[in-house]
Amino acid sequence: MALFGKIYEWFEVRLGVKALVEKQLTGYLLPRNINFWYSMGSILLVILLVQVVTGILLLIYYVPDADKAFQSVNSIMNVVPYGWLFRLIHAIGSNMMVLFLLLHMLSVLFMGSYKSPRELNWLSGFILFNLVLAISLTGYLLPWSQLSFWATTVATNSIGAIPYAGDFLVEFLRGGKLVGPPTLGRFFAVHVALLPLAIAALIGLHLFLLERIGVSTPPFGLSDTKNRWQGNAFRYEAHPDGIPFFPNYLLQDLTSIALYFGLFFAVLSFAPTLFFTRDAFVTANPFQTPAHIKPEWYFLANYQTLKIFPSEFLGLLVQGIAMTLLAILPFLDRGSEKHPLKRPLFLVCASGGIALWIALAIWGHYS
Repeated sequence: MALFGKIYEWFEVRLGVKALVEKQLTGYLLPRNINFWYSMGSILLVILLVQVVTGILLLIYYVPDADKAFQSVNSIMNVVPYGWLFRLIHAIGSNMMVLFLLLHMLSVLFMGSYKSPRELNWLSGFILFNLVLAISLTGYLLPWSQLSFWATTVATNSIGAIPYAGDFLVEFLRGGKLVGPPTLGRFFAVHVALLPLAIAALIGLHLFLLERIGVSTPPFGLSDTKNRWQGNAFRYEAHPDGIPFFPNYLLQDLTSIALYFGLFFAVLSFAPTLFFTRDAFVTANPFQTPAHIKPEWYFLANYQTLKIFPSEFLGLLVQGIAMTLLAILPFLDRGSEKHPLKRPLFLVCASGGIALWIALAIWGHYS
């Protein structure tokens, strides 16, 4: 124990560990009316950590070669000790990450936490959401099954509808005219190297902005629910009468993470193939198109939108406009009110948009 004490003292002299811990834990105050929804960020960090660990373990046995990829995944599922478990954790975890990112963004929307001066928080989070969708899409091809091969074919085909640059972009993504071995190589490199680095950088920026500006006060349970920030000078939103992160809100975070794992392991135990279809267990065959290939649930609304319009270009244009409006929402909604019930126009538009997205996803699933 004396040795550990001396080691701690050595670091304390050089880093000021005690002061740093006190500042970030007991000295970091949060609004007293902070709620469960603020735990979404912590849950997402845990999901990401699990994805990184299971991804590294899968990389030990996965072979990114068109002739061997499916066999290597099959070996992971049937031969490698506990390989099936880590693959299912990774596959289910990717879907959970998208789900909890959506919940996190919805909580920010309805609590008005995107309002000034947190525009950069929203933009960094929005870009993170799209990067997670991208890493999910690239990972979808890696098993080289019928489902992944043809879903990737359909997804990349839609990009060809972009005027002038469409054909070039499709060939650039695929590494050729058709989905094939070069596509697998490119998607593998992007999935395991490029996108993880980009996601890590954006998470760092997102957390820095959160730390620098301060936590937004929830509008619930307050008599005054207006956004009080104004002026052109930087100001940290402190909460001098708030609660410390440690131990008060850390207990809420741990409770939320435990509830998440309860949901996660319920899916893993009772519905492990929830996010798989029959074609996910058949090796890719470029000469046999399955009867019904559908994208993952979070792309179903996009898929159905492309089918509704007479041309794919119009479908892409509508989706591009919708995503652009969502990205620049903090610059459009300049009102000071944060409570959703006191923003009837926002509430109607947001609820309508969510209902439309769900309806299109259901329609896409059954069409």
